[in-house]
Amino acid sequence: MNEITCPACGKKFKIDESSYLAIVEQVKSAEFEKELAERVKAMEAEKASAVKLAEANTKNALQSDLADKDKEIAALKAAKEKELSALKAQIKSAETEKELAVVKAVRDIEKERDTLAGDLKAKDIEKQQLEASLKDKYEIQIKDRDDTIERLKDLKAKLSTKMVGETLEQHCEIEFNKLRATAFRNAYFEKDTDIRTGSKGDYIYRESDENGTEITSIMFEMKNESDETASKHKNEDFLKELDKDRNEKKCEFAILVSLLEADSELYNTGIVDMSHKYPKTYVIRPQFFIPMITLLRNAALNSMEYKTELAIARSQNVDITHFEENIESFKQGFAKNYDLASRKFKTAIDEIDKTIDHLEKTKEALLSSENNLRLANNKAEDLTIKKLTRGNPTMTEKFAELKEEG
Repeated sequence: MNEITCPACGKKFKIDESSYLAIVEQVKSAEFEKELAERVKAMEAEKASAVKLAEANTKNALQSDLADKDKEIAALKAAKEKELSALKAQIKSAETEKELAVVKAVRDIEKERDTLAGDLKAKDIEKQQLEASLKDKYEIQIKDRDDTIERLKDLKAKLSTKMVGETLEQHCEIEFNKLRATAFRNAYFEKDTDIRTGSKGDYIYRESDENGTEITSIMFEMKNESDETASKHKNEDFLKELDKDRNEKKCEFAILVSLLEADSELYNTGIVDMSHKYPKTYVIRPQFFIPMITLLRNAALNSMEYKTELAIARSQNVDITHFEENIESFKQGFAKNYDLASRKFKTAIDEIDKTIDHLEKTKEALLSSENNLRLANNKAEDLTIKKLTRGNPTMTEKFAELKEEG
C-alpha cells in the first residue's frame, strides 16, 4: 500500500500499487504534452524569427550589391562617354589641323604663282621694249640701205672681179673692227686660214662669255662679181660648200655676204633664211653684216638667259613637288593615325561592352541567389511535426499516443 497526501485538503489516504501507477502515469502524460507543446511553440517562433532575419539580411545584401553594381555601371558609362568625348575632340582637332595645313599650302602656292606671273609679265614688258628698240634701230639702218647699195654698186663698177671680192671682205672686216672694242670685246673675227680639211671659208666669228662658255659661232663667206664677168653665179651655188665649211670648222651658223644677183627682189629685201636647204644658213647683203651678227649673238644670249631661268623654274617646280610630297605624306600619316585611333576606340568600346555583359551576368547570379533564398524560405514554411519526427521512433510513438488520446 502507498500513502499519498491530497494537495487540496491535506488529508492522507492509502491506495494500492495499481492505482498509484495509474495516477503517476497520468501526471507524466500531462507534463509531457505541456512540455512538448511549449517546445513546438518555441521552435515555431525561432523558425519564424530565423526566416525573417534571413529574409532581411538577404534583402539588404542584395540591395547593397545591386546599388554597388548600379554605381559601377554608371561609373563605367560615364568613363565611356568621357572617353568618347575625348576621342571626338581629338579627331576634330586633327581635322582642323589638316584643314589649316591645306589652306596654308594653297595660299603659299597661290602666292608663288602670283610672283611667277609678275616676273613673267615683267619679262614680257622687257621683251616688248627690246623689240621696240631693235625696230627703231633697224629702221634707222634701213634708211641707209639704199645709199650703201648705190655706193657698193658704184665701187663694183670701178674694180676688177678679184678686187671686188677682196674689197667686200675688207669692207666687212673694217665694219667689224669699228665696233670690236665696244660691242665685241670677247669676240674672235679673223680670216679662215685652216685648209687641213681641203677647203676653207673667208672669216670665222666666235664669241664667249667671261667664263669661257661659247655664246655663238659663225662661218662667213663673202661673194661678189662685176657686171663685166662672163659667168654669172647665183647665191645658191656657194651654199653647199659653205655648209661643209661650217660643219668642218664646228661653227653654229653659216652666212653668205653677197652682192650676187643684184636685181633679185628676194635678196634685196633683207635677210634670207636658207635653213630649208642647209641648216642655220643665211644670205645677206653687206649692209646687214653687223645687224646679223648682233641678232644671232643677242638671240644666243637670250637663249642662255632662258636656259638659266628654265633651270631656276625647274628647281622651283622640284621644290613645289617636294611640298606636294610632304602634304601627301602628312595626309597618309594622318590617315594612318586616324585608323589606329579608330581601332583603339573600337577596342575600348568592345571592352566596355564586355564589362557591362559581365555585370549583367553578376546581376543575374544575384537574382538567382534571391530565388534560391525564396525557395529555402518556402521549404522552411513547409516544415511540419510529421517531417521533424520522420526517422525518430520515440517521437513518432509519442505523437501517435497523443493522437490516439485526442
